[in-house]
Amino acid sequence: MIGVTEETIGQVPSMVVVDANRQQEPLPVLVYFHGFTSAKEHNLPLAYLMAEKGYRVILPDSKYHGEREGEISTVSRQISFWDIVLQNVEELETVKTSLDEAGLIKDERFGVAGTSMGGITTTAALARYPWIKAAAVLMGSPKITTYAKTLVESFQKMADLPVSDEMINQLYEQLKQYDLSKNPEKLMERPLLFWHGKSDAVVPFDHSYTFYESIRKSYMNEEDIQFIKEKNTGHKVSREAVLKTVDWFSRKL
Repeated sequence: MIGVTEETIGQVPSMVVVDANRQQEPLPVLVYFHGFTSAKEHNLPLAYLMAEKGYRVILPDSKYHGEREGEISTVSRQISFWDIVLQNVEELETVKTSLDEAGLIKDERFGVAGTSMGGITTTAALARYPWIKAAAVLMGSPKITTYAKTLVESFQKMADLPVSDEMINQLYEQLKQYDLSKNPEKLMERPLLFWHGKSDAVVPFDHSYTFYESIRKSYMNEEDIQFIKEKNTGHKVSREAVLKTVDWFSRKL
């Protein structure tokens, strides 16, 4: 039987999905980050399928989302997008450390994945942490500095941003160290799956695809880097994407 429990892991409200009879065993771990305006429980179907295959899946709530939403306005949350992403990256290390200390990670098999904002978080985490063994990015961008500029331009067209040009430029500089497209060597040929709908109007399809095309030749094992694209699919994860992601981790993590 698969158990779903709500736990606070290193001050991060999370759901833990794992075989109820193996809760205290060391198991391979997958942390899956949700998208913008979503919440941890929205990824329970994928987590359940992974748990059936013997994995421990951690579904954290991001800052200003789910249990952590609070009274923040829509505009304030939009402006905080990159703050949320970078806090996700910091909290990922906290989650891993907590699981390590509890002896719950088997053979250092620790993977990360996410949807949209969660996929962006995943690429940033890959640029930061060499201990991630495998990853999957669903509708995310590994070109986060470029994407940040796109978002800023979009917000500026809608209204005056309550931030200075200096603050915006500081953000771009900060993001560069987390930008996998600017630090491709940090990928270190780790297994990485991309899934993206070709008609995505929120996160540009070409961000992930052009990065994949540029990096795949550096992999000695071509099977460790894959890109799955779906025609006529927008910014919504399909059932095929979920199943392909589960299969990916069952083989690579």
